[in-house]
Amino acid sequence: MQNRIKPFVKWAGGKGNILDKLSKFYPVNLKMGNIECYIEPFIGGGAVMLDILQMYRVNEFFAFDTNIDLINSYNVIKENVEELIDELRKLEENYLCLEKEERKEYYYSIRDKYNLNIIAKNDVSISKASQFIFLNRTCFNGLYRVNKNGDFNVPMGNYNNPKICDSQNLRALSNLVKNVVFECGDYSLCEKYIKENTFIYFDPPYRPLNITSSFTSYTKEEFDDIAQKELATFYKNLNDKYNIKLMLSNSNPKNSNKDDNFFEEIYNGFYINEVFAKRMINSISDKRGEISDLLITNYEANI
Repeated sequence: MQNRIKPFVKWAGGKGNILDKLSKFYPVNLKMGNIECYIEPFIGGGAVMLDILQMYRVNEFFAFDTNIDLINSYNVIKENVEELIDELRKLEENYLCLEKEERKEYYYSIRDKYNLNIIAKNDVSISKASQFIFLNRTCFNGLYRVNKNGDFNVPMGNYNNPKICDSQNLRALSNLVKNVVFECGDYSLCEKYIKENTFIYFDPPYRPLNITSSFTSYTKEEFDDIAQKELATFYKNLNDKYNIKLMLSNSNPKNSNKDDNFFEEIYNGFYINEVFAKRMINSISDKRGEISDLLITNYEANI
């Protein structure tokens, strides 16, 4: 059996560990081969998109994210994968031959270069992509977090032999996404690509279950309750305007407060399903347990 092509980054909230559960909620139209366009407005690690690319026949794919460095990395993988592999190999060789304290110094030097290496929205930078992947593979828990200035500020992780350059997966991924359009921008940009027989999957930054769980900012702008409500309004408007299939993931507030009906209220009238996920990124290992996530659809799932 051919190896599955995997996301090239670790990403908080990534869906790789629950694809078997989540895929059961894909619309029947997709499983029947009747979806012509797939859109993912918060691409992140892209596990769901990669699953659909490998399992179903869909003509057009569009992926968005406000994280310019993430989108840059996707476009570099798509267009310049061999040059990227060369850069990553150099970083890997330089890093793995060092002792622990020397690795620490090297890590922070790359982090400083990364934060100084600013790219424009429509540029493609191989060096920025290689630094992005290097940091993701060597930082603490594979976490992506930036401060208010937009600087990546995650400390070094403690890995003996991290795989920084996965050339086999990168080449396979490059071939898989050759027809995907990756665009940096807000989720609302996706509307211009909607056509008949479209399926859109929203995987926004999750609403924190409690104060201490809000440890991650993927960009310097926070995705607070106001932003969650604005997204729900956008979701409703798409449902009213177009004959398309919509699916959205988020945290289930009832994991920590059984009386919290936030999502039931803002997605009133839609199907609210539960899937169980193991939260992988938590600094306390015994708190990486299985909890319930919400999966909100505008169709009844056939499971």
